Amino acid sequence: MPLEWSGLSPDLLLVVDRDSGEPLRSQLERQVRDAIRTGRLQVGERLPSSRELARLLGLSRGLVQECYAQLQAEGYLVTRVGSATRVAAGAVVPSAPTPSPQAPPRLLADFRWGVPDLSGFPLADWLSATREAARTMPTAALDYGDPRGSAVLREVVAGYLRRVRAAAADPERIVICSGYAQGLGLTLRALAGAGVRTVAYEDPGSPATVSASAAAAGLSAVPVPVDERGIDVAALAATEARAVVVTPAHQWPTGVVLAPARRLALIEWARSRDAVVIEDDYDAEFRYDREPVGALQGLAADRVIALGTVSKSLAPALRIGWMLCPPALTDAIVEHKQINDRGSPTLDQLALARMIESGRFDRHLRRMRATYAARRTALVSALAEHAPEVRVSGLAAGFHAVAHLPGPVDEQDLVAAARSRSVGLYGMSPCRSSHATAPAQLVLGFGDVGERAVAAGIAAIGDLLRNR
Repeated sequence: MPLEWSGLSPDLLLVVDRDSGEPLRSQLERQVRDAIRTGRLQVGERLPSSRELARLLGLSRGLVQECYAQLQAEGYLVTRVGSATRVAAGAVVPSAPTPSPQAPPRLLADFRWGVPDLSGFPLADWLSATREAARTMPTAALDYGDPRGSAVLREVVAGYLRRVRAAAADPERIVICSGYAQGLGLTLRALAGAGVRTVAYEDPGSPATVSASAAAAGLSAVPVPVDERGIDVAALAATEARAVVVTPAHQWPTGVVLAPARRLALIEWARSRDAVVIEDDYDAEFRYDREPVGALQGLAADRVIALGTVSKSLAPALRIGWMLCPPALTDAIVEHKQINDRGSPTLDQLALARMIESGRFDRHLRRMRATYAARRTALVSALAEHAPEVRVSGLAAGFHAVAHLPGPVDEQDLVAAARSRSVGLYGMSPCRSSHATAPAQLVLGFGDVGERAVAAGIAAIGDLLRNR
């Protein structure tokens, strides 16, 4: 389909050289012809009007009309009364067609982890907040501004995190970023500049993400095991790490909560090692069967940098996150943010601030908690009916669960067999530093899977999950 440019006449880059000795009409015909032959102008695409092109090039309109008439006679252009001049259908020799990528088959249920309910995004609230922000923002807010981000959003986020996460949030030490990945990258680069050489991460956890970010910052990354009480602080102390990435409120992917004694031990490790704890507070808003757990950062703001985003609470596409920075690292992180992108989009920041302070963000979270709780119940019920041998854990918060499969199971074969039945399954092996497939476990995300799809998907693969 040809591009349709809005406006009275689309621009077209053409240059005439009055000192070349070549007639101006010949130059114009040659350049338009070449633009069509090389694909700069596609079949059906509109050319500037003769009046507009003559004005842009400083030529007479008659000369341009003669050029268009000649190219029409050669079959390059087509003109109809009352319509624009366009590239003719037979003007371009079609190259070998590039095979269009096959659309992935539609799945009965896709238990992909880390994805919230995309259909539940509060579009009306977001548009309303964006309009309000645009209408009230001062003109100065359209400038580059503070690389830490909008002072308005930093104030609102600080108040929100103090209220719901018991964080020690100082707006002056908050940096708005484009999500967890950027926040982690900025943090590791700042730590590298401070002399840190090794960062640890939870195992199982996010080995690919942490290792890639560490390598980009010139650091090495080492795994530390996680058990039913969270990260093993004694094992952490046995490494040379002076930084560690943890998910204490709802460990990714096991779902365990960092035990109180471990929380204190982790803070003590950081102080004795002159180290930093990087807290990924990725889905703490969604809890069901337990009391809320405060942010680790609230216990030691000088040793913990907390990373949060709206990727799980609203949508990943917004690309908005925040960093609660320790005093010793704030300036370095701000400097790296300034170099990286000079700051995150201001209008989106102001819209989010308006969403939070108006109460619409809290209302959305309450609605989504109920939605995810219903899907969690549907998942547990479906597994109990179709695969009762499967034990499920990690259900106290978030929108994923861990399924512990009975007996020896080949993870790749199971995933492939489920896919043949139009069900997307995902094993635990990518979350392990060793990529081991034993013990056999699945990470079942139900954030973007409706209750009916959850039930239908588990019913379709129940026999695959049972001990065979």
